[in-house]
Amino acid sequence: MGGWAIAVHGGAGVDPNLPRERQEEAKKLLTRCLQIGISALRSNLPAIDVVELVVRELETDPLFNSGRGSALTENGTVEMEASIMDGPKRRCGAVSGLTTVKNPVSLARLVMEKSPHSYLAFSGAEEFARQQGVELVDNDYFITEENVGMLKLAKEANSILFDYRIPAAGLESCSVGAAANSPLVMNGLPISVYAPETVGCVAVDGEGRCAAATSTGGLMNKKAGRIGDSPLIGSGTYAGDLCGISCTGEGEAIIRGTLARDVAAVMEYKGLGLQESVDFVVKERLDEGRAGLIAVSRDGEVACGFNTNGMFRGFATEDGFMEVGIWE
Repeated sequence: MGGWAIAVHGGAGVDPNLPRERQEEAKKLLTRCLQIGISALRSNLPAIDVVELVVRELETDPLFNSGRGSALTENGTVEMEASIMDGPKRRCGAVSGLTTVKNPVSLARLVMEKSPHSYLAFSGAEEFARQQGVELVDNDYFITEENVGMLKLAKEANSILFDYRIPAAGLESCSVGAAANSPLVMNGLPISVYAPETVGCVAVDGEGRCAAATSTGGLMNKKAGRIGDSPLIGSGTYAGDLCGISCTGEGEAIIRGTLARDVAAVMEYKGLGLQESVDFVVKERLDEGRAGLIAVSRDGEVACGFNTNGMFRGFATEDGFMEVGIWE
């Protein structure tokens, strides 16, 4: 074993014209989350505790698309989803359709540990949350002024692509007509606004135990009831004996490619290393989709891969390596 390692992401697909101050804001948040994870790993917390802790921090901060700051449905509400997986015994928990749970990733863990099931959704997940006594808030808590503006734009034009939420001050200057000339197609159909800033964390602790967690609000202007890849074990999240993976980007493409599980499968069946496996999966399993992922191995390695124009990401390892980046 090569010691502990951690990786975190805030979504794949970044506006190349993203203002510098927003880039720095994102980097500061990723750095803060890495420091939280590093401290926990140095304190010998199990990897499963570390990924939950870090993703909770990302859900609480409104910068990315999870928890507070989640993308809005076509009805102007928030429906969140999350999953978590513990590598040693491949235990997992997932939730979808959450509207009042402050930290979806923690409810996913409770599904894993306190229920006989792996996945709960909508009213059943909300009822389970009440039974478990988790912190609940009004749906308005998750809604930001920025996202209300984006939803308004989404409803004014049939096809707008946002790789990243633009500052509120820039909403009025956005050219709806120009964006409408370049529709984004998902599963063969045009969608209005694509907000891929899902968050995730993967970690391996000093005993070689891998874990992964992913959380998101989904697509801006998505249909109520839509479920993406983030809560789907093997697609958006996976952890086993060899590695832990969290994905982000075009959910429908990630689902089709069972992206997260494929990284582990390539390592297991083809005998490739972590980065080689990530590169293979991103190149061969996404078809025409756009996505990215982060990964750690039980040997203390970190890796990432994406075919978008950027991905918010950060890494740290026990030997002192630490990196936070957005672009290639």
